[in-house]
Amino acid sequence: MNSRWWCRLLLLMILVGSPMGSVMAAGSIVVLTINDAIGPANADYVVRGLTRAQTEGAQLVVIKLDTPGGLDTSMRLIIKAILASPLPVASFVAPSGARAASAGTYILYASHIAAMTPGTNLGAATPVQIGGLPGTAPDPPRPPAAPATDKNSPPLDTLTRKQINDAAAYIRGLAQLRGRNADWAEQAVRESLSLSADEALKRKVVDYVANDVPDLLKQLDGKSLNVAGQTLKLSTAGAALIEHAPDWRTQLLAVITNPSVALLLIMFGIYGLIFEFISPGSGVGGVLGGICLLLGLYALQLLPVNYAGVGLILLGLAFMIAEAFLPSFGVIGFGGVVAFVVGAVILMDTDVPGFGIPLALIIGTALISALLLMTLVGMALKARSRALVSGDAGLVGSLAMVTGLLPGLPMSGWVHLQGEKWQVQSRSPLHLGQQVRVVARRGVMLEVIAPDETPPRGG
Repeated sequence: MNSRWWCRLLLLMILVGSPMGSVMAAGSIVVLTINDAIGPANADYVVRGLTRAQTEGAQLVVIKLDTPGGLDTSMRLIIKAILASPLPVASFVAPSGARAASAGTYILYASHIAAMTPGTNLGAATPVQIGGLPGTAPDPPRPPAAPATDKNSPPLDTLTRKQINDAAAYIRGLAQLRGRNADWAEQAVRESLSLSADEALKRKVVDYVANDVPDLLKQLDGKSLNVAGQTLKLSTAGAALIEHAPDWRTQLLAVITNPSVALLLIMFGIYGLIFEFISPGSGVGGVLGGICLLLGLYALQLLPVNYAGVGLILLGLAFMIAEAFLPSFGVIGFGGVVAFVVGAVILMDTDVPGFGIPLALIIGTALISALLLMTLVGMALKARSRALVSGDAGLVGSLAMVTGLLPGLPMSGWVHLQGEKWQVQSRSPLHLGQQVRVVARRGVMLEVIAPDETPPRGG
């Protein structure tokens, strides 16, 4: 019995000290989720998520994709992070009904593992302003690009050909790097083709079709991958899943880079500054207006804007500010509203999926601005027709009580008026407590009469 116990102990020590013991100790699986258009917020989220997964010692990063596409700059930033990652990255189009269109297809091809769930699709990767300068005017609408072999297809302009050729070479390079179907990838760019999950698996566009993340991990268990020049063997069976949801920084960036929110931030910023200029001293309008304006301009820097639209918006806002200080009776202000509406309509490159501004928001904002201007003009007109209540005009006609008399001068005395002590003079003797009416001002002296007395005429 004693010898059998020692044999068991020796066997246990061998197992613990063997290399197999390290293989069994599987690392965690980090899950990142993209459920919106590819933009600066998603790019920052993925880049930081990959870095965090590396520090946590994860063995695999799974990116759940459901995107209509997005910005070229953000897409390339994500792809660069995936290609440079020392950890294998699996892009998984999920859940059922999701898609990886346009920029999502590029990310799928760049990943070490490409997977889809049944009922999903990918493709339609024809570039829209891909690689172009920010703010360049979009090309006029055209039919989808025909296959290159079609001799009857209409010729494309030089810029469009450059964009399509660049995108085709880019996705073909990613396909060759990962050993996937490069021909179909180029067709997805040149002909805007799409595939379902089963068809993508048959054509070797993706590597796996799984129902959910646990199902995908079961299929990946024991697979070997070439990552950064090294062969890594996955041990995903029973590995812990860690989901990293977008933090407050990512959520804030996603909110302010929404085109509608960016437009509203600029409007609130300008209105805050207008109110601060009209009634200085409170500070609330200036502080909030400055913060909103800076956030709005930061958002526009990250968005695919048309700078002609930005210029028209700023011109319209400048006209609205000028309306508060110039006696134009609404002409400049309403001209600013028109410039703002036109600029807001052409502000965003609406050909980029997920980055348009609803027309209802533009019209609503314009109506609010017009109502605000009408209110300001109405207040100005009322102020012009209102009687003056300050200066000489405010003193003349006022009633006051005699509070003191000058010794030996019964027709001279003192009154309190508008918070100040004034010397008064009358044509008749004054009495303490008597009500008098101011009829004129002579320097620092007021001329007064009894309330029922007729005011003197002339000088």
